[in-house]
This record gives sequence, C-alpha cells and structure tokens, in this order.
Amino acid sequence: MNDRALSGGELARWFHADAVEPLLTQEMPRLRYAAGRLGSGSDVLGFDDEMSRDHDWGCRLTLLVDGADRAAVPQITGLLERELPESYRGLPVRFPVTWDPSVSHQIEVATVGGFAVSRLGVDPTAGLSVLDWLILTGQSVLEVAAGPVFTDRTTELAQVRTLLRWYPPDIERYVLAAGWQRLSQQMPMMGRIAERGDEFSSRLLSARLAGDLMLLAFALSRQWPPYAKWRGTAFHALSVATELSGLLRAAATAPDWRDRENGIADACEVLLSAQRARGLPAPARAVTRFWDRPYRTVDEAIQEALLADVTDPCVTGLPAGIGSIEQWADSHDVLASPARRLALQSAYRAWANPQPTSGREQGPGQRGEALGYG
Repeated sequence: MNDRALSGGELARWFHADAVEPLLTQEMPRLRYAAGRLGSGSDVLGFDDEMSRDHDWGCRLTLLVDGADRAAVPQITGLLERELPESYRGLPVRFPVTWDPSVSHQIEVATVGGFAVSRLGVDPTAGLSVLDWLILTGQSVLEVAAGPVFTDRTTELAQVRTLLRWYPPDIERYVLAAGWQRLSQQMPMMGRIAERGDEFSSRLLSARLAGDLMLLAFALSRQWPPYAKWRGTAFHALSVATELSGLLRAAATAPDWRDRENGIADACEVLLSAQRARGLPAPARAVTRFWDRPYRTVDEAIQEALLADVTDPCVTGLPAGIGSIEQWADSHDVLASPARRLALQSAYRAWANPQPTSGREQGPGQRGEALGYG
C-alpha cells in the first residue's frame, strides 16, 4: 500500500509505531528516548501538501535522549542502519535529502541539547540568557518546539519545549517596543514619498509596514512566526487575524496612499487593543499626527510605556529599538544559520557598551530630520 496521501506528521507517527519503536524495544529495552517529527520541513508545522513531497519528504523522524545518555546515540544510529527495512508502506526508508545526497535513512539521532543547538545555535537545557533569546528566530524555535512528539521518556525535551513557549516578560516588552518603534519611524514616510511623486516606492514601503504589523501580531499573540513561506498561513490561525486581515490587505494594496495609511493606522489600533487585553502597558491611542504634516505615525508613548516596565539590567542596557535579530536582519543566509546568528551576539554586546563618540547623538525614539523625515 502506498501512503502518499498521509501527511508527513502522520507518516512519521506510524513509521515510529510500526518500524522503529518495536526495534528499539527489542534491542534497547531500557532506553529512555523521545520520538517526534521535529526539525526542518513543512510537515513539522502540518503545512505539507502534494507539492511538498518532491524533496526532503518521507520516512523522517527525530530520536532524542537526555545528555546523560549521550553514549546511546551511536548505538541507536548503528542499530537503525543495520535493521531498518528498505521500505515502509511503499515509501523508501533510505533516500537522499538536499543537505545529504547519500541514500541513507532520515532518522536524526541526537541528545536533546545537541539537537536544540543545531536549530537554535544555543543550548537551552540549562536556560537561556538575554542574548540567547534575542538571536532566536521564530522558525528556529518552531523546529524544536512545534512538531508532534509521539513518545517522550526523557527529562529534558519537555522542559526545553516549555521554556521555548515564549520570551520572558522583560525580553517580550523589549521586543514589542522595538516592533512599535520600527512602525513609528517609517509610517510617516509613506505619504511623504507618494506626495513627492514616487508612488511605487510608497507602495513598497506600505507592503513592508504591513509585514511589520503581521510580525507584531504574532508577538502580541505570543506565537512564534515561521519563515516567509508559511508566515501568512500561520498568521490566519491567530485570533487577531479576523480583525487584521482586511486592514493589512488595504495597507499593502490600496491604490491611494491615504487608504493605505488608514489600513495601517486601524491595524495599529487593533494591535494596541490586543496589547491592552494582554495586561501590557497601552496608552489610549496608537496613532498620532506626525509634527504638523498631513501624515500619521505610531505614538512613541507605546514603546516608552513598555520599556518603563523593564527591570532586567541585561535588557535595560540594550539600546531601545533594536529588538530581536528578526527585527533588524532579513538575510536568509544569516537567519537560517545558527552559527551566524550566534556570532551576532557580539553586536548586541557592542551596542550595550557603546564607545564614547563626539558630538550630539539623537536617541532612537526621537523623531525629526536625523531619522530621514525631511
């Protein structure tokens, strides 16, 4: 029987139950392990379809053990190499993937900490520092914490997945403040650009602001955003999406800049209401006039109120407006690389301890010509 109609998650569940679990039970009966469909792939999020199956899809599984049992990793790997069948339900058990052209089984075996490091860049089994949190991407967290787990007799995996549910409170406020500040800095440019006759650039900026609002919606929903391919799909599952979808569509596509600005402004009010409902600081309004010009922008009181509640010195030492790595970097070759993200902790350290400079510096929350609003 060929089960290509199964989702990847369902296939992994049955593959474990029928082929892998009996083998481990017989040969390593005392082994304490976790099995699930974790890591990369659309099926980890339940978004795979027929097209997803043209590469890196099939009998994939993740087997994890606690750090104390790391010696079992090569034993499990060897057992699987020797004893797994050639096929399962008409699908090959050994097949190439984009990162490994060899024909081999695609069961990843690792310690919980080792697997987490391979996705996050840092080891969460002993907790995460402020800078550890700030170099995480939503996609990297989802690859550890979102996929289905079929059995778990470890002590570490559930702890790690619980830890990764969301940011600690002070880091959350810092990230939210940066999201609002990014909007406040760029929103008034949209009308200014259009009125100078560059409608195309105004539309591009409007679409980017709609994307920023979508990311803010994830943050206020305490949900990690996947990478770009699945972000819109995951967004529509958020409770706030019902109110936001039409507004973001207008913000990105309305033919007149005033209608696009209305969409952005109304979306900001919806998100501020969601922030208020969460019990987070929220001033009376989200949007205010930009100086005496006929444009609007996000009220700086929002980010100021969020940051006023932050007490962790490791967070207060960071410059306002930077936020998490996904709020200032958009290169896939950076965001998809745990090692490169980890290297960028040095940038945060440098920003937290700036070298003395000559002349007057304008703070990140201040508006005016220094931010390019001439």
